[in-house]
Amino acid sequence: MTAGTIIFTSSTRLGTLDINEYLEFVLEPLTRYSRAELDVLHAQYMEEHIKPIILPKGRELLAAHQAAGDEVLIITATNRFITGPIARELGVDTLIAVEVEEDGDGQFTGKPTGVPSYQDGKITRLNMWLAERGKTLASYEQSFFYSDSRNDLPLLSIVSHPVAVDPDETLRAHAEAHGWPVISLRD
Repeated sequence: MTAGTIIFTSSTRLGTLDINEYLEFVLEPLTRYSRAELDVLHAQYMEEHIKPIILPKGRELLAAHQAAGDEVLIITATNRFITGPIARELGVDTLIAVEVEEDGDGQFTGKPTGVPSYQDGKITRLNMWLAERGKTLASYEQSFFYSDSRNDLPLLSIVSHPVAVDPDETLRAHAEAHGWPVISLRD
């Protein structure tokens, strides 16, 4: 682990992360490989590391919302290159993620573009997505958001049904203090 990683990890836990600085740090390795090489590496990573940890209860929860006709989307502070294949694996068509700049040849530059979907940025990006469809959050009778992180408190605070899922200590305490459901997908 590098010193930068340690600093960013500590900053994340303290809630003081400079998201733009962090994104440039974590996106830089994408510049070292061609898109074809990255796609091969990502496919291998999906098979070996991601698919084995996708929890059945998580799939069931998504399926229940989809079966109810709910509009399901993923909002994440992780970049689209990493999360796009995960969303597809989960059968979720709409993904709001950190966007990564590409050059004219489709290679990643290592720079984020647009508003990072981190903390309050998730609200901004959600509102942008809704506005593109001529809607607001108030257009929906109910809105659910599931999270495990204190970094999602801003978005959890504006939906009608916030749910803490296997939460970190800060989110657990906040959820319990506000009467939000706390669930586990691991049980």
